[in-house]
Amino acid sequence: MELIGYIGAVLMGLSLGLIGGGGSILTVPILVYLFAIDTVVATAYSLFIVGLTSAIGSASHMRIGNVHWRTAVVFGIPSILSVYATRSWLVPALPDPLFTLGTMEVGRSFGILVLFAVLMLAAAYSMIKVSRPNPLEENTDGNAPSFNYPLITIEGVVVGMITGIVGAGGGFLIIPALVILAKLPMKQAVGTSLVIIASKSLIGFLGDLRTATAIDWSFLGTFSLLAIGGILLGSLLSKRISNEKLKPLFGWFVLVMGIYIIAREVTSLGQ
Repeated sequence: MELIGYIGAVLMGLSLGLIGGGGSILTVPILVYLFAIDTVVATAYSLFIVGLTSAIGSASHMRIGNVHWRTAVVFGIPSILSVYATRSWLVPALPDPLFTLGTMEVGRSFGILVLFAVLMLAAAYSMIKVSRPNPLEENTDGNAPSFNYPLITIEGVVVGMITGIVGAGGGFLIIPALVILAKLPMKQAVGTSLVIIASKSLIGFLGDLRTATAIDWSFLGTFSLLAIGGILLGSLLSKRISNEKLKPLFGWFVLVMGIYIIAREVTSLGQ
């Protein structure tokens, strides 16, 4: 199973490089089901892996000017504060079990994985649905992006909290926010999103170090290197393979994984 897990690390990075997102949603399931890592620890590991791979992926966007730094700061600061607070105080404070239904206990791991699976279904839908022209996707009038500061701040806090709880980068939530609320062109939204994801994920991981979570650095380094290799390979292949064809296929895969997680966790709850 571990060999399959390491192959999954490469595929996760590959998908990030090919379609610019979505791959990080697979990290926690790979760690939990293929490496039998505790769910809370897996979310911590995922923050580091997602943050590191996103930082590598954002480098090319920085070189070609696809990062809008003002937006990254406006959205990123509340998101970073939220994810750090979530990992430092909220996640350690979650009771285990979360609650009981008669004689049945609903554990913390169950709650986190089901929430994660729901987000996987949302991400799958965003990748599967047919894209239609959106006038907000391209800001071609030459004007600077306009900011809806209250909504951007709220969105940053919410996305940071979700990232902190489940360990996913949340690019499928961030990119629409940047396009709609900050009116960034799509390519610039993707590059800016990667910078935000890298920053908040790595700083969120520091919250786990603060709470003395045991970290297997050898395993984490190996997994991360394989994921980085995948994202670099995916970036090269993306120049030859159409993203529009790959994105729906990967979306269906994520959909199946999300349904599998929900079915498995609900089944185990009744045992």
